[in-house]
Amino acid sequence: MADLLSTSSAAQQRVRRLSSNAATPKDLIAGPAVVVPPKHLMAASQSHETAEGFELAHDHLVDDTGSEVSSSPSTPPVSHVTDQYAFAFDIDGVLIRGGKPIPEAVDAMKMLNGENEYGVKVPYIFVTNGGGKTEQERCLDLSRQLELEVSPGQFICGHTPMREMAEAYKTVLVVGGEGEKCRHVAEGYGFRDVVTPGDIIKDNKDTTPFRKLNDSEIKHSRARNFNEVEIEAIFVFADSRDWAGDQQIILDLLMSKNGRLGTRSETFDEGPPVFFSHNDVVWSTSHELTRIGMGALRASLEAMFSAVTGKEIQTTSFGKPQIGTFEFATRLLQQWRKDTHGINSPPNTVYFVGDTPESDIRGTNDFNREADNTWYSILVRTGVFQDGTVPKYSPKVTVDNVLDAVKHALKREHLKTLAANSGSAIE
Repeated sequence: MADLLSTSSAAQQRVRRLSSNAATPKDLIAGPAVVVPPKHLMAASQSHETAEGFELAHDHLVDDTGSEVSSSPSTPPVSHVTDQYAFAFDIDGVLIRGGKPIPEAVDAMKMLNGENEYGVKVPYIFVTNGGGKTEQERCLDLSRQLELEVSPGQFICGHTPMREMAEAYKTVLVVGGEGEKCRHVAEGYGFRDVVTPGDIIKDNKDTTPFRKLNDSEIKHSRARNFNEVEIEAIFVFADSRDWAGDQQIILDLLMSKNGRLGTRSETFDEGPPVFFSHNDVVWSTSHELTRIGMGALRASLEAMFSAVTGKEIQTTSFGKPQIGTFEFATRLLQQWRKDTHGINSPPNTVYFVGDTPESDIRGTNDFNREADNTWYSILVRTGVFQDGTVPKYSPKVTVDNVLDAVKHALKREHLKTLAANSGSAIE
């Protein structure tokens, strides 16, 4: 017990505990931290060990420049969290809908943090295609919504892998989101010269005939002469708030000579590459029906480019179902297991709980075919997928909600343990 207390004390010296009511994203960027509901500030909650473990694992995995370093403590601490399996959750449509918790989500988190008949704590991360916010902002939001102790290290956003491209491109256009948020996300990832559509419209108001900047946009957009600027890449970090204006600017760049606005390529193949943080055509909101998302913008842009130029444009998407997102999640889970249990491999099984067959289930199933461990797909009925439809990509199991998903996985793991002890096996 003395070793456990000293390890915990040492870890607390490195990881700050910040109130979800008072903390800001800037506070979280300052160093390893967990976000804590005020009622748990005086003493660690049941979710503290998991939140802290992933914050340190992420810190060990990625250094300040965004390159992987994969360091670990020399002696793993004593852990009460199983290393045999883990959960990865989508957020919208699984835990949250329209900014409010799905009723069963709070109980699902309690169950993972030890309030279950098996007396086990299970690690978990969050993998969302939602963009336009930093991992720190996502962490603050979810902590407040679920009244849960969590850390930024548990979050993987659709645009998280884009940080690895910061060294490849100097001047980039970042599209989507509210206000200046996506610019701040990109700069936080290390991009050196970040341009927004507002900057371009501020330089030439005739760029978008039907969009005029409001007073706040005029104030925050950065003045420069774009006749002298070459934009090397375009990143759609979040859903566009102005499809017409944003697509006009992206098309201008795609048809330009080397990303210089006001020019036209004769071959229409000299423009910068375009990257989308995800490819979800629809997503779940507070509306009773699904709403169109970034994948619809991508399809629209590709069709428009073809209609105007007669040529096809190749764009690139990150997020689910792209394999890179699942690979990054695997590296994070492996680092966590190495730090906490001294085992340099990911948990044997990862249960991915999602609401969108085309991204969550497809990505999980595709990655499972090539991963060294098992990725088990669970589809819930609280988001995009609804009863009465047949999912294009079939999950291992379909359940009503996230609490049922957790119950299913915990029971399955318990039966696996019993089967292993008796020398049999289950699927």
